[in-house]
Amino acid sequence: MTNPSIPDPKGLLADRVLAGNVQAAARLITLIEDDSPRLTAELDVIYPHTGKAHIIGITGSPGIGKSTTINCLIEILRGRGMKVGVIAIDPTSPFTGGALLGDRIRMQQHSLDKGVFIRSLASRGWSGGLAKAAINAIHVMDAMGMNIIMVETVGVGQSEVDVARFVDTAVVLLSPGTGDEIQVAKAGIMEIADIFAINKADKPGAKKLAVEVEAMLDMKTYPPAEWKPGIILTEAINGKGIPELADAILKHRQFLITSGLLEKRRKQRAKQELIGAIEDSVREHFYRMIEHDQGLDKLVDSFVRRKANPRSTALRVIHQFTRQFNGARDNPES
Repeated sequence: MTNPSIPDPKGLLADRVLAGNVQAAARLITLIEDDSPRLTAELDVIYPHTGKAHIIGITGSPGIGKSTTINCLIEILRGRGMKVGVIAIDPTSPFTGGALLGDRIRMQQHSLDKGVFIRSLASRGWSGGLAKAAINAIHVMDAMGMNIIMVETVGVGQSEVDVARFVDTAVVLLSPGTGDEIQVAKAGIMEIADIFAINKADKPGAKKLAVEVEAMLDMKTYPPAEWKPGIILTEAINGKGIPELADAILKHRQFLITSGLLEKRRKQRAKQELIGAIEDSVREHFYRMIEHDQGLDKLVDSFVRRKANPRSTALRVIHQFTRQFNGARDNPES
């Protein structure tokens, strides 16, 4: 097996990704998950070719039918001539740290379709239903020519709100008889939806749930220039309502474009991504500096012996970092 940390003898993977090579894209996403040292050079090539795909977040509680809904949406969107990418965030395996691949298995019928690229990512402890690698994996799929990219969150319920910050259209799945009637009255996940899909609509209580969601939406005034979330009744297990859901998604995409909100959302997303990248880089630098100069374990031991407190030590480390930074800036050749 090729070691991802060793430079590819055939050149950058990104060049082949831009040509639509699925194997290269899969390997590059693996490098993203592993936070490979060569990742910066790859993303330098990838990033200028991004920003074309429409990103859809699919979220909802576990077992609500997210994967089945996505599987049906793939078929509908492919029938309309669109290339589709799917990023399925799976729970982290406690043994290997990898994804359990349960969501990907449900979509195997599309595995031979060259216009579909499905990839599972491990959540690896990240909250909010996403994975750290998801954003750059979106960039890879975008650059390789996917028109629509669907991101399925891990399924943790009320806290799955991060997805709204990183997608163009957020679809929240609800279902009768699963406690979602209570969720209607709560903040958080109910406030991120651009579209509500009430799945398993053949079950008792589906129409009642739709009325409750509509009542919640009516509590807010929507000016003509603002999008009011739609409510779609679906039965993903047999495909009912999925064409209407696809229509609603594409209608929302067109609304974002014509209203100018798409550009605003993507600017905000870029800001969040930049802040996240800066935080990751600074955190990594701090850890290296602490280990090299003082030793993290030594600092922890000083806390345990009550010889120092975390706040004063943190300020001292930050001061040291600032001095090093200023020294590097004043001596760029050092």
